[in-house]
Amino acid sequence: MAKWMVAAKKADFNQIAEKYHITPVLARILRNRDIIEDEEIYRYLHGSMEDLYAPLLMKDMPQAAEIILNKIREGKSIRIIGDYDVDGICSTHILLTGIRALGGKADTDIPHRIKDGYGLSEGLIKSAAADGIDTIITCDNGIAAFSQIQTAKKLGMTVVITDHHEVPFEEKGGERTYLLPKADAVVDPRQPKCGYPFKQICGAVVAFKLVQALFGKCFERNRPTKEEEESSGAILNEILIFAALATVCDVMELRDENRIIVKKGLARMNNTSNLGLKALLMVNGLEDKTLSPYHAGFIIGPCINATGRLDTAKRALRLFEADDRKEAVTIAEDLKSLNESRKQMTEEGVRKAVELVEKSGMQDKVLVIYLPECHESLAGIIAGRIREKYGKPAFVLTKGEEGIKGSGRSIEAYHMYEEMSACKELFTKFGGHKMAAGLTLPNEKSAELFRIKLNENCNLTEEDFEEIVHIDVPMPLALADRDFINELSLLEPFGVGNPKPLFARKGISLLFGRKIGKNKNVGKYQIADENNNRYDMVYFGDLEKFDMFLNERFGKTIVGRLYADGVRAGEMTISMAYYPDLNSYGGRESVQMIMQYYC
Repeated sequence: MAKWMVAAKKADFNQIAEKYHITPVLARILRNRDIIEDEEIYRYLHGSMEDLYAPLLMKDMPQAAEIILNKIREGKSIRIIGDYDVDGICSTHILLTGIRALGGKADTDIPHRIKDGYGLSEGLIKSAAADGIDTIITCDNGIAAFSQIQTAKKLGMTVVITDHHEVPFEEKGGERTYLLPKADAVVDPRQPKCGYPFKQICGAVVAFKLVQALFGKCFERNRPTKEEEESSGAILNEILIFAALATVCDVMELRDENRIIVKKGLARMNNTSNLGLKALLMVNGLEDKTLSPYHAGFIIGPCINATGRLDTAKRALRLFEADDRKEAVTIAEDLKSLNESRKQMTEEGVRKAVELVEKSGMQDKVLVIYLPECHESLAGIIAGRIREKYGKPAFVLTKGEEGIKGSGRSIEAYHMYEEMSACKELFTKFGGHKMAAGLTLPNEKSAELFRIKLNENCNLTEEDFEEIVHIDVPMPLALADRDFINELSLLEPFGVGNPKPLFARKGISLLFGRKIGKNKNVGKYQIADENNNRYDMVYFGDLEKFDMFLNERFGKTIVGRLYADGVRAGEMTISMAYYPDLNSYGGRESVQMIMQYYC
């Protein structure tokens, strides 16, 4: 059972509420998220595009913009090389759109997951040279491509890196030496001596900032006409949508400017002029819907990712470049179909991974699971599911064409990239950040050494594995009325780094229950508070586990009555962590409580 902790951070909630015209409860939630200063509170509640940080604050951004503008003016050929996930595809599309809008001669390339592997390969460099490319711009990759960039420079090419991943380093005597590739410009907010105020942006946001810088410097050179200003504004509004999509899909925290980008970008998505994105929304039944990070991360994003996993990510990029509606719809339907296949393959992979863990009685603090027959593109998704199930950092390894490939997903207390850096001699290639990483190992023997080394070095304690439920406010259900629920929308969008607020109440009586949904895996209940006020409550969690809890506490007889004719108030009382919501059905709206946890 998870440990419940009520946030107890102090502030003058009434004063904050009065100043910003919100309730004291909302003021308390802001404090719980460490949003304290007036400027922070205002940006959180009312942040606009004007509140985003200036692109030129990023180290090497001025040089990168100057280099690219000069290449555009000289008519040089530019190749943008991205990555095969949503962030890489969106980054590539953003840069291509911006550079072509300025008259640049640009094309794109994206590595094939299996043939090329992650990021900038020697093959991609040599292909660019053979095609007469003058300048390479990387996006969402390149920060660890030392030898590849050295090859490009020897071949006479200009290289601009745009990335957001951790900078590789060597550690001797407790001191780190960061290793930067010798490109003509390196734009990565995580690099040393970069003064950009917010480091946790994705590759597509770095690309968006570069386009902003390009437009800004271009207009410094030549005063824009009104039409040029309007055109550049429309382009920035459009590519912001792709920066927002990538921010969600790359699991960046929805704090600071990320939150503004996602909020504004998703709000504009249904009005996109991009035929490919329009088609993807249509085939997924999302036209004219209010889009949330859920839609971006669990419906749209997986369709884009599916091409890089099971086909080629170039097809997803082609979707965003389509200028014919029929072609766009055809590609969008293909992507949706690929994603359905990916789901089935993933379920099978998760089943095998769980079976291995359970049968082996694996007690490792860091799980390393070898699934040789698993499609290597699914390793990251399966690792994420294993992490969720066991609450431990997890790596899933597969047999690739050249050695063993794998992906890892971490927990908050375990910095995956740094822990891998401590045994980097084992890898042919590796990269990532705190919560996720990718790797290549030479053989199965090194895979076992990798498991042993990670666990020998692991300093995680039992407390690090304990699930903590953070309660914002222990609030009576009666306060969760329509007005309060509408006020909670000021906190959106919700996601990693900005979770939905969680409330809690003791002494909640279960009165009547029924199981709904196709698989009868959703519980819908009528409940009562301490004053016998009645409410609807829904539980989307593990219903079988909830029934076991009820059976142990109250007995099977009374639980049977709960689902048959109902029970009296006070017969079955629980404590509940919940989130209030409005349920729309048949043209009517009613308040309902979404139970998240119970005890």
